[in-house]
Amino acid sequence: MDPRHAELLADTDPADLGRRVRTIRSAQGLTLAAAAGSGMSVAHLSRIETGQRRATTKALHHLASTLDVPVEQLLGDVTPREADEIRLMLDYAELSLESGQFQDAATHVESALERLESVQLDLLHERARFLSARVAETLGDADTAILGLERMVDDPKVTGLMRIRGGIALSRIYRESGDLGRAIDSGERILNQLSDWGLDACDEAVQLSVTIAAAYAERGDAGHAVRVCRAAIERAETLGSPTARASAYWNTSALQADRGDISAAVQLAERALALLGEGRDARNLARLRTELGRLQLALDPPAVEDARHNLEQAAEELAWSSASPVDRSYTQIGLARAFLLSGDLAGCRELVEGVLALSDGGAPLAEAEALALQGQLNVAEGAMAEAAESYQQAVLRLSAAGVDQGAAQLWFDLAGLLDGVGLSDAARDAYRRAAASTGLRARMRAPSRVLV
Repeated sequence: MDPRHAELLADTDPADLGRRVRTIRSAQGLTLAAAAGSGMSVAHLSRIETGQRRATTKALHHLASTLDVPVEQLLGDVTPREADEIRLMLDYAELSLESGQFQDAATHVESALERLESVQLDLLHERARFLSARVAETLGDADTAILGLERMVDDPKVTGLMRIRGGIALSRIYRESGDLGRAIDSGERILNQLSDWGLDACDEAVQLSVTIAAAYAERGDAGHAVRVCRAAIERAETLGSPTARASAYWNTSALQADRGDISAAVQLAERALALLGEGRDARNLARLRTELGRLQLALDPPAVEDARHNLEQAAEELAWSSASPVDRSYTQIGLARAFLLSGDLAGCRELVEGVLALSDGGAPLAEAEALALQGQLNVAEGAMAEAAESYQQAVLRLSAAGVDQGAAQLWFDLAGLLDGVGLSDAARDAYRRAAASTGLRARMRAPSRVLV
C-alpha cells in the first residue's frame, strides 16, 4: 500500500470515512451486500459506514475496488482530475446563473455539492454553498437563501473573504425583503471582523459598507448612511479599484436622490456606471442602469429619452443575468413610467401588468408602485373609477410593506394621487402614513374634553 495512503487513513476520522463510503455507495445504487462483496461481511461494512469501526488498509483497498473509485476519494484526498471536474461544474453553474439559466445553475450546483460530500475541498465547498444560496434567491426562495447564507457567515471554517461575500448578499436580501434591522445587524457583524481577518482593504469591504449604508438610508437614518458612504469612498479611492469606487459612488448617488438633489445623484450614478462598465458584473451593471434611468425620469424636466435608453438596456441585461424578481420589477416599472411620459399608453399597460404577474405578492413595494402607475395610466385614459380602484389596491400592498424610507416616498406620492381622484380621506391617511414611515410621531394631542 502507498505509505501516504496509510498515513492519511491514520489521520482520517472513522465517521468521515464512513460517510464518504455510504455517500458513494448510495450514489451508485448499491446495497450493503453488493458493496461488501465476497471479501467483507455486511455487518463489518455497516459498522465502517456508521463510524463504529476504523477501516484497515486491507478493507480500504477492498472497498475502493468494489465501489470502483480511487483510494484517494475514500480518504477525502481528491485526485486533481476530480477537483477539476467539480471546479468545472461550479464554473458552469456560475455561467448559467449570470446568463439567466437558473434551473441549469441549480442542477450544476447540486451535482457539485453531491460530489463534495465525499471529498475534502473546502474552498470549492464554500463556493458551492454560496452559489446554492444565490440560485435559491434568483428562483424566488429568499428563505432558503437566507438560511444558507446565515450558516456560511457564522461558520468559522469558511474563509473571511467568502464570509464577506455572504454578508453582502445576506444584508441585501434582508433589505429587499423589508427587514432593515437584520440587514444592518448582519452586515455590521461581518464588518466588525474585517480587521481581525486582515481584509479591511479589499473591494468586498467597500461593497459591504455601502450595502449597510443603503439599509440605514431606507430606515431613515440618512446622516449615518452618508457618513458610512463617505468612509467607503475614501477607502475605495485608496484602493483604486473600479468596482469598489463604483459601489461607493452608486450608493452615494442613492443618498443624494433621497435628499432631493436629483441632479447630483444623476452625476454620481453616471460616474459609477462608467467605472462598473470596466468589470464583468452584469447583474449590478443592469441594476445601476435601472437606477440611473429612474433618476433621469425624476429630473425637472424628465430626461425621458436618456432614461428609456438606459432602462431598455438594463432590461436586456437583466434578461440573461442572475437578477432577482425585485430587480426586474423595478426596471420594468421605470420603463413603464418612461412609456407613460412619452405617450405610449399601451406599452405602459403591458409592462405594468407584467410587473404585477412577476412579483406575485413577493415584492409589496414594487407592486404598490406598479399599481400607482396603473392608476395614473387609467387617469390618462379618462377611467377615473378604475384609477381609484388601482390606487386603493396600492394602499393595500403598501400597508403590507412595513415602515421604511422607500415606503414613505410611495405613501407621499400615493397621497397626491388619491386626492386627485377625490379620495380625500384616503389621501389624508396616506400623508399620515408617509410621516410615520419617516419616524415622525405626534408630540401634542388635542386636550380632552372635561365634563362639568
